[in-house]
Amino acid sequence: MTDTDPLPRLTTPGVNNLRDVGGHVTTSGARVRTDVLYRSGHLDHADDDEFESFAGLGLGTVFDLRTLGERELLEGRVPQGVRVLHLDVLADAESSLSVHLVDIFTDTVAVETVLRSGEIRKHYLGTYRDLVLLDSARSAYRSMFTELAERDDVTLFHCTAGKDRTGWAAAALLWLLGVTDDAITEDYLRSNEPVIATFRPLIDKFEAAGGDPDLLIPAFRVEAEYLDASRDAVTSHFGGIEGYFDDGLGLGADVRARLRERFLTDA
Repeated sequence: MTDTDPLPRLTTPGVNNLRDVGGHVTTSGARVRTDVLYRSGHLDHADDDEFESFAGLGLGTVFDLRTLGERELLEGRVPQGVRVLHLDVLADAESSLSVHLVDIFTDTVAVETVLRSGEIRKHYLGTYRDLVLLDSARSAYRSMFTELAERDDVTLFHCTAGKDRTGWAAAALLWLLGVTDDAITEDYLRSNEPVIATFRPLIDKFEAAGGDPDLLIPAFRVEAEYLDASRDAVTSHFGGIEGYFDDGLGLGADVRARLRERFLTDA
């Protein structure tokens, strides 16, 4: 694998958007360790064979970044003995995407009006600022990164689609570790293909109900400008990634050094 090769995405069946966080080369020439930290969407498994394949990752800890409502809807399944920590990143958020799409199959005209209005883009830009600034987000990510610095087991973090809350967690860590902005953005955008594939049945159902699928797809995509909204919030409120971890998350130089020690290796 060269510095510019796309990183392989895991294809463990039944787990959407599962991939290794590691493999990137940093500006200092180090490489982010592989096989120790994974990210994904919700942990659904269609059958026991798929679950056994997932168990082969050897996980010790899972961070579930979803809301209580999401967990009740899709509980997920982890191997016996795996420690699960529930960290509701958006507990303090005032709105959710479901509010915009509540009538997705019963009133496609109303949903299309919302989709054409720019509300989805506005929602995501606000959400990505919230991922940096909300008290619940800062508390959740503080707990997650503290645990990552203190423990040495194989770990996975996830939300429902594995693209927004999970996407920012991965981007923030890679930024701290010294991965370039372009590489982080490229990695972030890799969520689009698997997430759209996962939600394809929903999109097809919307089309069958008379909706325009091309209007709905952006509700399930990530865009570079969304990640940039988080980056801008970090820069404007905390002066950069070091300040975000220090002042925003309350994680001192010792924790940041431990994260670098744990997740970086010679290229």
